[in-house]
Amino acid sequence: MKYLQVALNVPANQTFTYKNVQAGKIVAQEEKAQKDLIPLKLSRKVDSFEAQVGSRAEVMFGNKRMTGIIIDIFDELPKDLSFDPRKIRKALRILDQSPLLTPELLDLGKWLSAFYLCPIGEALCSMIPGAKREVDGGGFALVDEDSFEGRNVLSDEQEKAVQGIVSSDGKKSLYHYLYGATGSGKTEVFLSAAEKILEAGKGVLYLVPEIGLTPQVVQAVARRFGNTVAVLHSALSPSQKLGEWKRILKKEARVVIGARSAVFAPIPDLGLIIIDEEHDSSYKSGNSPRYHARQVAMRRASKLKIPLVMGSATPSVEAWKAIEEKQFLCHSLTKRLSGGKMPIIASLDLSKEKMNGAISLALEEEIRQTLKEKRQVILFLNRRGFNHIFRCSSCGFELKCKNCSVPMTYHKAQNRLVCHYCSYSVEPFRVCPQCGSVDIGYSGFGTEFIESEVKSKFPNARSLRLDTDSVLKKGELEEKINAFKKGDYDILLGTQMIAKGLNFPALKLVGVILADTSLHLPDFRAAERTFSLITQVAGRAGRFFPDGKVFVQTYSPSHPAIYCACHSRQKDFYQQELDTRRLLNFPPYSRLLRLVFRSYVQADSEAFAQDAFNIISEELQAIKEKHLQDSDQTEILGPSECPLSKISSNYRNQILLRGPSIAILQRLASRLIYGFRAKEGVYIEVDVDPVNLL
Repeated sequence: MKYLQVALNVPANQTFTYKNVQAGKIVAQEEKAQKDLIPLKLSRKVDSFEAQVGSRAEVMFGNKRMTGIIIDIFDELPKDLSFDPRKIRKALRILDQSPLLTPELLDLGKWLSAFYLCPIGEALCSMIPGAKREVDGGGFALVDEDSFEGRNVLSDEQEKAVQGIVSSDGKKSLYHYLYGATGSGKTEVFLSAAEKILEAGKGVLYLVPEIGLTPQVVQAVARRFGNTVAVLHSALSPSQKLGEWKRILKKEARVVIGARSAVFAPIPDLGLIIIDEEHDSSYKSGNSPRYHARQVAMRRASKLKIPLVMGSATPSVEAWKAIEEKQFLCHSLTKRLSGGKMPIIASLDLSKEKMNGAISLALEEEIRQTLKEKRQVILFLNRRGFNHIFRCSSCGFELKCKNCSVPMTYHKAQNRLVCHYCSYSVEPFRVCPQCGSVDIGYSGFGTEFIESEVKSKFPNARSLRLDTDSVLKKGELEEKINAFKKGDYDILLGTQMIAKGLNFPALKLVGVILADTSLHLPDFRAAERTFSLITQVAGRAGRFFPDGKVFVQTYSPSHPAIYCACHSRQKDFYQQELDTRRLLNFPPYSRLLRLVFRSYVQADSEAFAQDAFNIISEELQAIKEKHLQDSDQTEILGPSECPLSKISSNYRNQILLRGPSIAILQRLASRLIYGFRAKEGVYIEVDVDPVNLL
C-alpha cells in the first residue's frame, strides 16, 4: 500500500496523508464514494491516473471534496505517527496524467510558504490554474500565427545591452537592469535577448504588469515568436489556463508572457526571465500569499543560474539602490529611436493659474492648438467618478461609506454615490443627513467630471474615456485603445491604465489634470508613485515626433517628486528620496513586515492587536537576550489603526515590524501566527515587504 502526502489549500501549515488510489480505477456511483462519505450526487464515473509527485489529487477533507498537490509518495508510514493509521482515508482520484508542478516549482512553493509565512498548501495551490480539466481553444486570442516578424536593426546601445544580458555568467551578477526613457527601445532589447536564448534551446518568461494594459507589448511578443508563445492572461478561463500550462510543460510553447502569476509558469529549461515595468505595484499580490513577482523571479533566476533582466524608465527606489551598489548590472538606453525626442514638460501652479473648471486656461489653449493641427491629446487623472467628496456647508458633515472609512464618490452616469473599496452605493442626498441643511455640495473631481468638461469646451472633438467604469466588456479595452491609435478619437482621458505601455504616433499633447492626487497619502512610497506616474504618462508624448508637450497641473510644483519629474531630473529625485528613506529608516534601508488585524467588532480588532504586540515583544526580548545579529535594531511600530481603519465593515489595526534582517521579522511573525490562536471572527493578514501601507 502506497501513501500520499498531500498539501491542501486550508489555513493550516501542514500536509495530510492519504492512501493511494489505484491507477485506472473507476470511482463508481454504486461505491457510494467511500462508504457514504461523499453525497451520492457528487460521485461520478471518473478515471484515476497514476500518482506522481507534483500531480493533483482529489480527496475528502472532513465532509468536503478538495483538490490538493501531492508533494511526496511513500510505501510505509513513519513509526512516530501522531494519529491512528486506521483513520487514513483513500484518495478519490489522481487528476493529472503527468505532474503539473516540476521539482523546481515544488521547491519554489516551499520557499514561498516559508518566506511569505503562508501554509504550504495555499502557496502551491496559488501557483497552478484552478481548473479540473482543460478545454479546447487555448489562450491564443492575441496571437496571429502568420504574423511572424524578424528582428529589427538594433542601435549600438541596444546591441551592447543584449550582449551583456545573454552573455551573463553570474560572476558579477545574474540580475540586469535595462534603464532608459520611455520610447528608447527597451522592448526590442527584451525581444532580441529572448531570441538568442531561444536559439540556444532555452525557454523565456516575459512578465508585464497587467496584460490588458500592455496590449502592444503582448502583440509585439506574439508577432515576433508566432505560435511558440503562450499568453497567460485574465481573459482565459481556468480550463484554458490549464491547457496553456500543459502546452508549456510539453515544450509546445517556449515563450510565456503574462502578468504577476505567470512567474510560476512551468517552463522546461528556463533560460531567461524578463520583468517589464519593474516598478509597477501590480507585481505585488494583494491576497495571501502576498508575494512579489520580482522577488519570486530573483529566487528562480538564482536557483537556476540564469539571467533576470528588469526594465523601466522609472525604477523602484529599491532597484535604483541595487543599481548604484552594482547588485543589478545596469544597461542604459539614452535615445528615442522612432524619430521622436523627450517632450517639453511645463508645470502649471494651480494656485496661480486662471481656472475655468478642472482644465486651466493655459492647458485649454494648448488643447485647442493641438486639435487644430489634427493631432491627438491625452488627459490623465488617477481618480474615477464625477465628484469626490459630498460635504455640508452648514455643519461640515462629509459623507463616508457606511462600510469603509473613505469618502464616497459621485458617479453622474449612474446618479449614485459609490464606494470604490466595497462598491456600496446610495442615491445622492438632497439635504444633509446630519443636520437637514440644503446647503450641500460636492468638491473634487474625477474622470467623469473631466469628460463632461471636455465635451463642453471642445464639442467638435471626439473624446474617449478609459477607466474601470467605462471598460466593462471583454476585449473592450483593447478595442478602444486601437481605435484611438487609428485616429478615431482626438482626446483620450483616463486613469493610470493609459499611463504605460502605449504608443500613439499622432499624439502630441499630454495633460496631467492633478498631479497631487496620490502625493499626500500616508504612505512612505507616495512620492515615488507620484514621480513614476507623471514620468510614465509624460512619456506617451514625443515618441514619434520631436514636438511633444506635457502640461502638469499641480498645487505642489516645488515638491521633489513633481519638480524632478517635470524637469527630467531623475537622478536628483532618487538621491533625495534615498536620503529621506535613510533618515526615516524605511526601505531600502530597512525591511518591513506588516500585520493587519481585522474584525467586524472594533474592540476585538484592537484587543487582538494589543495581544499580538505583547507576544511579539516577548519574543523580540528573547531574541535580543541571545544577542542575535541585527536584533538590537529591530523595532515594533504600533499597534495602531490602519490609515484606512475600516474596509468592507472590517475594523483594521496594524503592527509594523521593522529592522535590517527580514529573518528576524519573519521569526517574530511566525511566533504569533503559528503559536497563538486568535479569537473567532478576528483575522491576521501577513504582508512581508509590503508595498502599500494603507
